[in-house]
Amino acid sequence: MKNIRLPIVAVSMIALSLAPALAEGTIKLGNIVVGAGVLKGPGEPSIAAVDIAVEKINAAGGVNGKKIEIIRFDTGSDAKQASVGARKLIQDDNVLAVIGPFSSGESAVALNDAERMKTLMMPTSASAPGVTEGRRYGWRLTADEATQFGRLIKSLKTNGVKSDTAEIIYISDEVVSNSAGTKLYPELLDAAGVKHGAPIAVQYKSFDMSAQAAKIVQSNPDLVALAALPDSASKVVKELRRQGYKGRIIGSQIFADPNIGELMGADGDGTMFVAGFWKNQSPEAKAFDDKLIETTKARGIHRLGAHHADAQAYDTVFLVKQLLEKTGATGDPAKLATEREALVNAIDGIRFNGVLGTNICFKSTHDAELPGYIIELKGGAWNKFDAVPANAC
Repeated sequence: MKNIRLPIVAVSMIALSLAPALAEGTIKLGNIVVGAGVLKGPGEPSIAAVDIAVEKINAAGGVNGKKIEIIRFDTGSDAKQASVGARKLIQDDNVLAVIGPFSSGESAVALNDAERMKTLMMPTSASAPGVTEGRRYGWRLTADEATQFGRLIKSLKTNGVKSDTAEIIYISDEVVSNSAGTKLYPELLDAAGVKHGAPIAVQYKSFDMSAQAAKIVQSNPDLVALAALPDSASKVVKELRRQGYKGRIIGSQIFADPNIGELMGADGDGTMFVAGFWKNQSPEAKAFDDKLIETTKARGIHRLGAHHADAQAYDTVFLVKQLLEKTGATGDPAKLATEREALVNAIDGIRFNGVLGTNICFKSTHDAELPGYIIELKGGAWNKFDAVPANAC
């Protein structure tokens, strides 16, 4: 079957031939990931983040006397394959819960399967507004793009950054970028009283944006609100600077990547964005950041730090652990339906402490209430410009 990855037993890496015997003594969790395709770059470190969490839990004795077993499915960045993965993991592999999918597009598809098969599913990076709203079995340790970008605009005004006018540019063939650029950014800029033109589209496939950049340079706005993934965001910024734009470039969580300063180089100085994770917010966060860099390096992945998606994946494993402990889950195949339902019942009203923050709770949309960190690039490095505490539930 296309894009299916063989089950991986986290930490012990026991061969597939031993999996049936192992399953009796483990608690199985599914993990829908992206290890190939357009999302491979941001997606691979999240796989490492899950592995770090599982290794730590299993080294401490596991959960309820059993080790956690991770069974993976790689979508190859194909949203349709997320549905295939959900059905395989839930129906064939009998996992208790699913960590993932990675992106908003994949999650919008796979969450339908989770609802139908009554299994907890927690996307790790999906940040498009409303992804889990109205669902019983879909939850996420994520603050959506609307929440975070709104915080950035407010911070600019509060801190005296000139922001009377803006232009919006977005990558039209990236799902989240398209949604943010055509709907989210215009609405939030309007609400903040920032005058802006019609959103300007750039196609990732062709990526000739010289005409679009020239239009922006001509209007010379205070801000350019950019909706793009890290690689394409760096290309947009370089072209704007090449053509002489000297104003402030801003973005939401979409390109809040630890490698973005390196990608943009000197052209990125002054660029501002918002992230749900800041490595220096606690000793635990810093330890996780260091461990992720070490682990990804060993796997041949170049990372300058942990992405908020990595932190969300890591914390999601520990949140599921907390649910397993709270419900006394056994992983017994005969109790599968009952234990799956118990996990979903247990998450409602839960409080959680992790590298993302303390006393984390969930609002009615099943999104977590997380802090926001306003980041400014200086000399290619992240600098915390402002911090916004999590909203109360």
